[in-house]
Amino acid sequence: MNCGYVKVATCSNEIKVCDVEYNSLTVKQNIDIAYSKGANIIVFPELCLSGATCGDLFFQKPLLNACVDALIDIAEYTKDKNLITFVGLPYEFNGTIYNVCACLSDGKILGIVPKAYINEQSRCFSPANEKTYFVSVKNHQNVPFGKDILFCDKNNSSLKIGVEIGEETGTMLAPSIFHASNGARIIVNPFAIPEYSGCQNVIKGRLCSHSLKTNTIYLSANAGVGESTTDYVFSGYNLIVENGKIICENKPFEKNISVADVDLEYIDFCRSKNFKGQTCALIKEYNQVYFSVDTTNSKIERVYNKNPFTVVGEEEYILNIQAQGLAKRVMHTNAKTLVLGLSGGLDSTLALIVAVKAAKIASKSLKDVLTITMPCFATSARTFDNSVRLAKGFGVSLKKVDITKSVKRHLKDLSHAESVHDAAYENAQARERTQVLMDTANMYNGLVVGTGDLSELALGWATYNGDHMSMYSVNGSIPKTLVRHLVKYYADTVKGKLKATLYDILDTPISPELIPSDDKTIKQVTEDLVGPYILHDFFLYYMLKCGFSPKKIYMCAVNTFKGEFDSQTILKWLKTFYRRFFNQQFKRSCLPDGVMATEISLSPRGSYQMPSDSVATLWQKELENFD
Repeated sequence: MNCGYVKVATCSNEIKVCDVEYNSLTVKQNIDIAYSKGANIIVFPELCLSGATCGDLFFQKPLLNACVDALIDIAEYTKDKNLITFVGLPYEFNGTIYNVCACLSDGKILGIVPKAYINEQSRCFSPANEKTYFVSVKNHQNVPFGKDILFCDKNNSSLKIGVEIGEETGTMLAPSIFHASNGARIIVNPFAIPEYSGCQNVIKGRLCSHSLKTNTIYLSANAGVGESTTDYVFSGYNLIVENGKIICENKPFEKNISVADVDLEYIDFCRSKNFKGQTCALIKEYNQVYFSVDTTNSKIERVYNKNPFTVVGEEEYILNIQAQGLAKRVMHTNAKTLVLGLSGGLDSTLALIVAVKAAKIASKSLKDVLTITMPCFATSARTFDNSVRLAKGFGVSLKKVDITKSVKRHLKDLSHAESVHDAAYENAQARERTQVLMDTANMYNGLVVGTGDLSELALGWATYNGDHMSMYSVNGSIPKTLVRHLVKYYADTVKGKLKATLYDILDTPISPELIPSDDKTIKQVTEDLVGPYILHDFFLYYMLKCGFSPKKIYMCAVNTFKGEFDSQTILKWLKTFYRRFFNQQFKRSCLPDGVMATEISLSPRGSYQMPSDSVATLWQKELENFD
């Protein structure tokens, strides 16, 4: 099961300036190491066969001839190896010297790409011509030589590689823009940039920007140990960037080989959303050179972020987005109060934090934030007490409305026995709570603040026309794992009794509290019923944000949660996720307005469009094979 991954490596071979034989040896040693780790694509730095700091020695025939001999030797070294390799060297063509990157595979020199944009190196090198030539490199005939070459896998239409050398990435019309527009998913970027204060931030910013803009994978290898220190020092700082995000980087002056699994399927998914005809003006004639590497048997070891929605350092920013959205709605509707149900759970706690911030933005008194606690059959003493303490800690208004009698009367009107704890029994309580909130808002010229979160919406874990409904939803794009993170962040910023209350809420099991227990403790634990939210949020993010298939999500989850959840547990809850995500869409098709505070929203008004009658069969079939 490959799922579009290719194992790649960036290598900064140790060199001796002008000692081509030594440099060639270290290239081959690095090839062996990277290949032993399963790499199918290996990239070496700019001018790695000669050294980038040779100066006027680049004009010397002994150096140029030795580099060609070394290139042929390394090409032959790749024979019968399942890989494609890129090495840098000075190369003379028609009496002119070029800074080139040569592509090697299975004993052959597939192509030579000269650097098109020359700046500091203009003393020694000439820029590439517009035309592609065919050259003979001793016994290697008809080798394409030019800047407009794409290296394409015969058996994988997504594996197309373009070359961009050194500071070309920083030019106004970088070659990668044209490479990507003409099909390249991977940009090989050999470079030789000396170290200076802030250098790495410049490199990261530049490569991440280009990778995101072009929806490409950047494999960037920098010159390292052995370059001349007459004026500069080189660190061998390498980066592997995928669609704007760094997935692998080494520390400067340390590790010289970086290996990672990059995802071509993900790049294709991004392009299907972003490349909508705007690249037509950049399409031009490229020379496509074909190779073949088998990536199907690679061992995929990539581990993903377990909490992809959580970005440390942006907590206050997210809370402000939520609060600004609510404040605008309050001011627009001229609402006098903000009404919300306070259960003593995580979601309503976050909603209260946001409501307090919104009240301040809208220049309202905290007493205009009206919280209502509505105990019923299954309300535990712990959650009830926490809701009371929470309201007091924030200084907002609190009203207790015991709905037990109302729900009992309603069940009696329906001829429904209280001993039957079915969906009607549970939902009668949830809808009564919503009715109390709505009618209270009418009484006090208020606006009901929704508390339901993104994870619940994805799973349909909400009562239709119950907690599913509000007048404005502040948590609708906040998944449960991020809800917990934000509440924890806020708890860390306060002191005293409020801090203790928030921490106790964080420790309380997540529950709708609709099924009573004999001792008034929490009997109904949500994650026992629908599965761990850390898994569901992982599934949701990589399905919607990255376009991963069920089998790919399963594979990534098994790698990522190794030691925490076994494969059968992951498979069980992944099946639950797909079943519920599809059959609960009807609840999401009529959501109330709500602020989008993260990069994923399930709002039917453009953020995510999906018919309520869509069938999950195709997705479920993928998972049947894993049984």
